[in-house]
Amino acid sequence: MKDMENKVIAITGASSGIGRATALRLAGAGAKLMLGARREEQLRAVAEEISSTGGEARICRTDVRDRASVQALVDQTCSAYGRMDVLVSNAGVGPISRLDDLRVEDWEAMIDINFRGVLYGIAAALPVFRRQESGHFVTVVSTAGLRIVPTQSVYAATKNAVRTVLEGLRQEAGPHLRVTGISPGYIRTDFAKDAPLDEAARAMADKAMAEMAIDPDAIARAIAFAIEQPADVDVGDIVIRPTAQA
Repeated sequence: MKDMENKVIAITGASSGIGRATALRLAGAGAKLMLGARREEQLRAVAEEISSTGGEARICRTDVRDRASVQALVDQTCSAYGRMDVLVSNAGVGPISRLDDLRVEDWEAMIDINFRGVLYGIAAALPVFRRQESGHFVTVVSTAGLRIVPTQSVYAATKNAVRTVLEGLRQEAGPHLRVTGISPGYIRTDFAKDAPLDEAARAMADKAMAEMAIDPDAIARAIAFAIEQPADVDVGDIVIRPTAQA
């Protein structure tokens, strides 16, 4: 990945799952990273893991629900490295449930983190990319918005809202900025382990995860692929699901 060397990349949700896998892969390819997440101890462990193998990563505790926190992530990236080439918006939550359960606070959390958090990232990074006349938004979406199923309607709605914004951003971006959406299917993470599902739904989710889920590095490889393309190549959307996923 020669085109990855020395790229400056900020990642939200970098403390575990897809974010951690992406950080490890990009750092291994020579990128310089600013890692953001709420769980500072886990974030620091990822940075230390990267440093132990010769990579370069700094951390910035980031809560994407807070616009100032996301702005601080971008500001610290630019302060540390003099620029920012890529913003990977990966932070997300999925406390899925049936609408009849009326878990309004969970709905609000998904709107705040999955959708509003992406908007805050755009608001912080877009002026930087405009000044540089270069930059790349890479945003983790989901296959949940491509196939709507029970318990996932609000979660899917937040992801499809992000898709809409990304397409508008792509059309407004002009000739110097790139916009990529990455839609994972079943990935082997703890993403939905705390979802308030009933016994039958939990058993079904656990069975699907055990039988189909693929490693988070599959998504990290896709993110790396999009980033490493030449500046005049914009990879718009990548859908990555297990071969066995319907």
